[in-house]
Amino acid sequence: QVQLVESGGGLVQAGGSLRLSCAASGRTFSSYAMGWFRQAPGKEREFVAAISWSGGSTYYADSVKGRFTISRDNAKNTVYLQMNSLKPEDTAVYYCAAEAGPEYGSSLLGMDYWGKGTLVTVSS
Repeated sequence: QVQLVESGGGLVQAGGSLRLSCAASGRTFSSYAMGWFRQAPGKEREFVAAISWSGGSTYYADSVKGRFTISRDNAKNTVYLQMNSLKPEDTAVYYCAAEAGPEYGSSLLGMDYWGKGTLVTVSS
């Protein structure tokens, strides 16, 4: 069992930055690929970014590429999402998720554990 707790959400103006954190507890954090997903009101949950268990590989949705950076600190059992140049369309609840294995499997359906989410609101 892995417990995930997101933090760092809030209200920010367009063009601003936020850093989300996801603290993991339970089984060995470094055994899991990690991902960030988001869900805007009235929309389906979508992939944002993912990172391999070693941190050596990262993946991004086209909509955030060049603006967001995912990273992890296995010593601290934490994964981060640095979000720069935020846009109103980035407004959503952001979820952290863990998938057993070295790499993200390219599907949110394959994620084994989910956090409860943190709200990011970007004002125009």
